[in-house]
Amino acid sequence: MSRCRHPVLRALKDHRRDQERERRQAGDLWHDEGWVFASPVGKPIHPRTDHTAWKALLKEAGRHDARHTAATMLLVLGVPGRAVMEVMGWSAVGMTARYQHMTTDLMTSIADQIGGLFWADEDDGDDGSAGQPVAV
Repeated sequence: MSRCRHPVLRALKDHRRDQERERRQAGDLWHDEGWVFASPVGKPIHPRTDHTAWKALLKEAGRHDARHTAATMLLVLGVPGRAVMEVMGWSAVGMTARYQHMTTDLMTSIADQIGGLFWADEDDGDDGSAGQPVAV
């Protein structure tokens, strides 16, 4: 395993190691065309093969579209709408309504945060005010 700390760089280095193993196994059948992602003999991966593998991965993850997943993850991370627009390549922030989806965990987190603003923690003080609304 690579010692690189950044996950994408680590994955690419691991991939390069795996591809070098494929290159050795292919021997004279290897076509060195410089592809980062290649077939087991060094040829470019056919777009249909790549698409089929991608759709299978999305299905396994319970997702139908990576754009929706990416936009929703940015929502969960609390990334501001303008930044989401730039990352996703949208021309308008309004696209968030189409691609971002509220998750149960996110709604629960929001409810907990709001509850924390309005209700004192049950462990706060022993003056009998536990569970009482907090003035805001």
